[in-house]
Amino acid sequence: MPNIRLWGWRLVGVFLALSLVVCDLGGGKTPPPTEMPTPTENPTLTPLLPTWTPVPSPIPHTLYIDVEQNLGPISPYIYGVNYGPWAMPSLEMLPLAEKSAVTYLRFPAGEWGDQYDLKDYHIDRFIAFARKLGAEPKINVRMPGGTPEQAAELVRYCNVENDYNVRYWAIGNEPSLYSTNPAYEDFDTERYNRVWREFAEAMKAVDPNIILIGPETHQYTGDPDFDPKDEHGRDWVREFLLANGDMVDIVSIHRYPFPLNKTGDTQTIDDLRQNSREWDTIIPNLRTAIRETTGRDLPVAVSEINSDWTHTIGGEATNDSFYNAIWWADVLGRMIRQKVEIVAYFTLSTYDSQGGYGLVAKYETRPTYYVYQMYQHFGENLVYSSSDDPDLSIYAAQREDSALTVMIINLGPEEKQTPLRIDGRDTSGSAEVWLFDAEHQAEQVESQTLVSGDIITLPSQSITLYVFP
Repeated sequence: MPNIRLWGWRLVGVFLALSLVVCDLGGGKTPPPTEMPTPTENPTLTPLLPTWTPVPSPIPHTLYIDVEQNLGPISPYIYGVNYGPWAMPSLEMLPLAEKSAVTYLRFPAGEWGDQYDLKDYHIDRFIAFARKLGAEPKINVRMPGGTPEQAAELVRYCNVENDYNVRYWAIGNEPSLYSTNPAYEDFDTERYNRVWREFAEAMKAVDPNIILIGPETHQYTGDPDFDPKDEHGRDWVREFLLANGDMVDIVSIHRYPFPLNKTGDTQTIDDLRQNSREWDTIIPNLRTAIRETTGRDLPVAVSEINSDWTHTIGGEATNDSFYNAIWWADVLGRMIRQKVEIVAYFTLSTYDSQGGYGLVAKYETRPTYYVYQMYQHFGENLVYSSSDDPDLSIYAAQREDSALTVMIINLGPEEKQTPLRIDGRDTSGSAEVWLFDAEHQAEQVESQTLVSGDIITLPSQSITLYVFP
C-alpha cells in the first residue's frame, strides 16, 4: 500500500537514479528531479485470515505428481514486479536487474502515479527498460488530479504516435484509500466507479484493443467482514464489479498481510510460515465475487504484493530477509495453482532507506531476487501435484522441451525426508537439481538419479527444483 509507506528519500538521490538509465528514446532532454510519495497517517489494519487445513494427498505422507492431469498453461505474467521513476536500480545493479527474469512491469508503481503526471520521457525510458528486460509493460494513469483526456493522450502517445504497444492499463491506484489522503479529491465507491468509466471510455476510444485492469483496491481478503468499504459501508470490489464489470478485462487487488496491528509489530518467521496458505482462500473468494456480481468469469491479478507494507528492514522475516524469499516462492506457487493471470511483486528495486521491498538494493541483490532465478527454469504447463504436509509445498509443470519441472518449498525449520511419487511419466535418468537455501543462491547442485517413490531430502527453509529431462 504505497500511500501508507514512509519514503524518507532525498530528491537529489532520485535525480541521480534517473540519470543512470541510458535510453535512446529519451530525446536527450534532462528531466526535472522526481518527487517522492507522502505518508498516510492512518493505515488500515491487516486482517488475519482463517488457518488452513491441508487437503489430503492421494498418497498419504508422500509428495505426489500426476503428469496426466494437465491443468493448463501458466500465465507468463505471473512473474511480474512493480517499477517506477522513484525506485530505479542503481547503475551498479542494472545488469542484475536486467537478468532478474521478471516478465511484467507495473508502472509507475504505487501512489506516485496518482500524485504526479507521467511525462513523455517517463514513458520513453520505461518502455526502453521493459524491452531491455523482455518484460510486458503496464501503465497506471493518474485519477486524482488527472482527467480522462490526459489518460487518453497517454494511450495515444504510446500506441498511436509511437509503436510502444502498451496493452495493459489501469486507472488510479488503491482508490479505497483516497479518502485517507487530504490532497486527493473525495471519492466514495459511487463516484469512483462513475469516474473510472469516464476514463475507460476515453482510453478505449483511442485504442479499443487495450486491456483494462481494475479496481486495484488495497488489502483484499475475500472476506466481506474485512474487505475495504467506503464511508457508506459499500464494498469497493463488489461495487466496482456491479458498475463496471462489463468493461474491465482483468480484476485486480492488492495485499500486504503484515503487520497485524497499529503498533506495527514486526512479523516472525512463524507468521510467514503460516501465511502463504491464505491464497488458497483469497483467490477462490475473489472469483466467487466476480461471478456473483457480473455473471461471468474474468481473469484476476494481484498487482501489488509483499509480506509487509512498512519500510522496516533487518528483521528475521522483514521484506529484505532470507525467509521472505521462502514465503514468496510458496505464494507464487499458490498463485500459479490458482491460475492467477498477473502477479506484480512490490518492487523491482529499492534502497534500504526506502524499505526492503526491492528484489535489488543499491549495491546487492536481496533474497527474493533468487525466487525468480529459480522459477525461470519452471515449466509453462501446470500438472497436478499435492502434499499433505503443511510445511512442504509442491508445484509441477512441463516445459516446452518436454522436461518435467518440480518445485518443492520446505517452509519448516527442519530438514525433511519424504517419498516423491510421479505417475504418468518415466522419470528414470539423471535429474538436474537447483537449490536455494541459506548456503545456495539458486545454484545448480549435483544431479540426482530418481525413480518414482524414491525418498528425497529437502533442506530446512529451502526451495528445491528438480528438472526431469
